[in-house]
Amino acid sequence: MQIDFSNAERAEVLHQALPYIKRYVGRIVVIKYGGNAMINEALKEQVMGDMVLLHLIGVKVVLVHGGGPEISDLMARLGKKAEFVDGLRVTDKETVDIVQMVLSGKVNKTLVNLLESRGGHAIGLSGMDGSLIEAAVKDPRLGYVGRVTKVNIKPVTDILENGYIPVISTVGCDKAGNAYNINGDTAAAFIAGALGAERLIMMTDIDGILRDKEDSSSLIPEMTTEEVAKLTEGGVISGGMIPKVECCLEALREGVKNVVILDGRVPHSILMELLTDEGAGTWIHN
Repeated sequence: MQIDFSNAERAEVLHQALPYIKRYVGRIVVIKYGGNAMINEALKEQVMGDMVLLHLIGVKVVLVHGGGPEISDLMARLGKKAEFVDGLRVTDKETVDIVQMVLSGKVNKTLVNLLESRGGHAIGLSGMDGSLIEAAVKDPRLGYVGRVTKVNIKPVTDILENGYIPVISTVGCDKAGNAYNINGDTAAAFIAGALGAERLIMMTDIDGILRDKEDSSSLIPEMTTEEVAKLTEGGVISGGMIPKVECCLEALREGVKNVVILDGRVPHSILMELLTDEGAGTWIHN
C-alpha cells in the first residue's frame, strides 16, 4: 500500500534523520544478509535500495551474504540430499563445489547487479579472494565446513577506499587451496571485527530476541553482554538463537562497537535501525 506524504512531512523525516546521518557518515556498517530474509524478491530489491541510500549519504556499507536456500535448491535439482548436523550443512567435496557456484556465482553477482541498478557501486568477492577468509576444518563430521582462522581484510578496505560496496560471499580457503563453507554469521562477525565496524547488523527472519518466543511484543530492544549470559542460562535465549547470539558476542570481542539482530522481512528495517530514535530489533553491546 502506498502512503502519500506532503513535502513538509518528507522534509521533517529527513530533518529528524540528520543526527543519525552525521553519526554514521564515514563509519563502517557491516550487514549480514541471507537465508530466509533473501527469499522474497521484492523485499530483496528494497533492502538493496536501502543499502544504496546509506552508501550515497556516506556510510561505508559492507554486505556479507549467505544463501542456504539457494544451495539446497540446486542440490535438490542435482539429485543430492542436503544433510545437517547441529544446524550446519554437511559439506563433502561435491557439495563445496555447489556452495562455491551458488554463493560466489549466482547469489553474489545478483546482489551486485541489484545494488548497481539502484545507483550504487558494488564489487563482489568471495572469502577466497586475496585469502580474505582463511579457514580450517571445523568438525570432521561436517567435511568442508570451516572455522575462521584468520581474516586478511585489505581487499575489503581497498574496495571501500575506492568508493564501492564490498559484497562478500562466505566461502573460505586454507593454505593448501581447499575451499570451505563458512557459516555466514560467523564470517560476518570476524569481518566486522577486522574492520573495527561501528555496527554489525544481523538480518534474520525473526523480530530479534524475545522474552517469549511466541509473543512478538516481548521483544528485548537492548541488552548488554552480561544480560545475554543471564538470559541464555535462564533459557530465554535458546535453540537456533544461541549460535546467532554467540556470533554477536564474538563480533564484540573482535572489536565491533555494537551488534543488532533484526527482522530482515520488515520493509526498511535497516533504515529504521540506523536513522530513527526507536531503531529495530535487539541491540547488543558491551
